[in-house]
Parts: sequence; C-alpha cells; structure tokens
Amino acid sequence: MDYFVLTSILVTISALFGYINVRFVRLPNTIGLTLVTILFTLGIFALSYFDDTLLRAERFLISQIDFKTVLLDVMLSFLLFAGALHTDLEKLKELRWPILLFATFGVLVSTFLVGTAMYFVLDLLGLAVDYIYCLLFGALISPTDPIAVLGILKKAGAPKKLEAKIVGESLFNDGIGVVVFLTIFGLADNSEAGFSFSSVLELFAVEVLGGVALGLGLGWITYQLMKRIDDYNIEVILTLATVMAGTVMATHLHVSGPLAMVVAGLVVGGQKIRHKAMSKQTEDYVDKFWELIDILLNAILFVLIGMEILVLDLERPFLIAGLIAIPIGLICRYISLIIPIGLFQKRLDFVPHTNAIMTWGGLRGAISIALALGLTEAMHRDLFLVITYCVVIFSILVQGLTIERLLIRFKLR
Repeated sequence: MDYFVLTSILVTISALFGYINVRFVRLPNTIGLTLVTILFTLGIFALSYFDDTLLRAERFLISQIDFKTVLLDVMLSFLLFAGALHTDLEKLKELRWPILLFATFGVLVSTFLVGTAMYFVLDLLGLAVDYIYCLLFGALISPTDPIAVLGILKKAGAPKKLEAKIVGESLFNDGIGVVVFLTIFGLADNSEAGFSFSSVLELFAVEVLGGVALGLGLGWITYQLMKRIDDYNIEVILTLATVMAGTVMATHLHVSGPLAMVVAGLVVGGQKIRHKAMSKQTEDYVDKFWELIDILLNAILFVLIGMEILVLDLERPFLIAGLIAIPIGLICRYISLIIPIGLFQKRLDFVPHTNAIMTWGGLRGAISIALALGLTEAMHRDLFLVITYCVVIFSILVQGLTIERLLIRFKLR
C-alpha cells in the first residue's frame, strides 16, 4: 500500500476515534483512543460472524505496518524530543541522581526480577522457555513509557516534584531499557558463537554515552543557530531538523537515538536557553508546533496499539501467563525502586507514598509492544507478545484511569 494512503487512513481513523472520545467517552486521549480502538476491533470481530469484509480490511491495514520500525526508528524520536522540550530542566537537575538510579539500577533490577519470576511461572504453566528469553521479556517490560506517562500525569494533577521524578525517569529509562534489551538480545542470538562480558559493556557504553554525547552536541548547535536569528518560522524548522538529522546520525553511529533526542530536547527546552535563544513569539510557536506533533503522533500510536490485537495468538496458556505477569510486573517495579528512593528520600524531601505512586503511575506502553514484536520465533515471540499486550493494556486502561484516585486517596492532588 502507498505510504501516503496508509498515513491518510491512520490519521483519519485517529481523528474520528479522537472525536468519539472527546465528544462521548471523555477520557484522557491516551486511554480513550486505546479503549475506543479496542472496542471498535472487538466490534469488527463480532460482525465478522456475519460479514468479514471489515475484519479483512483491518487485518490488511495492520499487515502493511511494521509497528516496530515505525515506532522505534521514526515516531519515538519526535515524541521524546517533544516530551523533553516541555520538561522543566531545573527540576530534573535537582533530581538528577535519583532519576539516574531509577533509569539504570531500577531497570536492571526489574529486568532480572521479572525475568526470573516469569521463568518459574511459565514452567508451572507447562511452557518450557529458556531463562535468557525470560530475561528478554523482563528487559522489554521494565521501562516505563514516557509517551503514556506524560499526558496522564498532567491530567491527574500530580505534585510537580513527583511528576518530575516519574517523567524524568520515563524519558531516560526507555532509552536505557532499549539498550538493555538489545544487549540481552545479542546474548540470546549469539549464544552459540559466544558473547564476551567486555563486548556487552562496550555495547552498553557506546549506546548510552554516545547517545548522550550526540544529544548534547545537537542541542548546543541548535541553540547557537537559534540565538543568532529572530525568525520563528526558521527556528521551528531548526528544531525539526535537529530531530530528523539526529535520528539518522544516531542510526549510522550505532548510538541510542532515544537518549540523544531526550538530551537534545532538554537542552533546547531549558529555561535559561529559551530566554537567550528565543523571543516570546518564537517560544510560543516552537511549543505549539511540538505540542501538535506530540498530539498527532500519540493519537496514531495508541490507535495502532488498539489494532495490534489482530496479530495476537490468543491461546489460553498465553492469556493466563499474561494475567499473572500483571501483578509480577508491579511487584518487581515496587521492589526495584526501594533502594533508590531510600537513598534520597530524606535528602530531597520526597512526597509521602512516592514508591506506591511511582509503581502505579509507571505505565507501560508502545515501546514494550514494539520490542516484543522484534523478537524472533525462536525467542517465543507469540507468547511474549500476548503477555506484553496484557500488561500494556492493563497499564493504560486500569492504572491510567485510577492514578488520579490514588493521588486523591494519598491527599497529594
């Protein structure tokens, strides 16, 4: 199918479902679009007993989209830059050490806890899966998704200090999570050829440090260019070029594109740099442009999540494993945050119940599904895709809908 036709169909569906959500359902866009799309897809399933024309059309549409490539290689850079651009850099600086621990130590601990727990659960269900593949699942499900987190937390009215922790962690831990996933993927894929510890460290260091360095360089160059002119049209285009050129450069340099875009967005969006490089008019246009990009891509993304149900192999043992994985993921996330929160709680005056709120508010989203789609058949792709989908849908629909109530209960809203 022609890319323009495909994009036109997705944008049209997103607009219609977005209208239905705003007009009738009235949920936050992330939750509403996912829910409306799932209900639409289930309705098509029911209708297929009488006429399967729509079902075949939707399956054909999904078959034309490489979800993993579209998200990880294209959309993610734009979404992370937009999210970072609107994040308070000063608050992140104040919380840099706990955020660093959440995004590194927390992700690694959660990866091994989830992987180990799922290894035994799957064995009890009669699903023989190697431990290394369970660790792969732990790596893809451990990072929280900034795309899902950002909008829902703002809607819920979380305290600014707590919001900065969760958003800051989400912006960085997906980049770290992707690197951890790729590292374990390399171990699993090259198990016979051998995979040395030094090569693992080298891959991790190059991806992470290289991504941060590229982001700093791109952010600084963009700042220098914007500082020397006062033309909001060109300055908006400069930010767009930063993301597009940066994504291409990260791919060719084999460094983490997500981390590069987060860092570049934080540099360009920092309050001090804004005041030096942008007039009030330019600042307004840059913010509105990236807000629109964020809304459009989010709409398309969560419609795709809802439609991905068509590619799932819904076997009963797979669904049972998926339901068990939901509490396992939450418990392991809670445990993984205990040490980082304990180290900084008194020094940085964390709000009460920080661990509980970060656990429930740390939503999983499209990044986890994209990574699961990247597994090979030998890595039990169909099984882990169903498990991942169960966790993600529960996260978006249940956790996303109840995080506001949790804040009210803890008197933090």
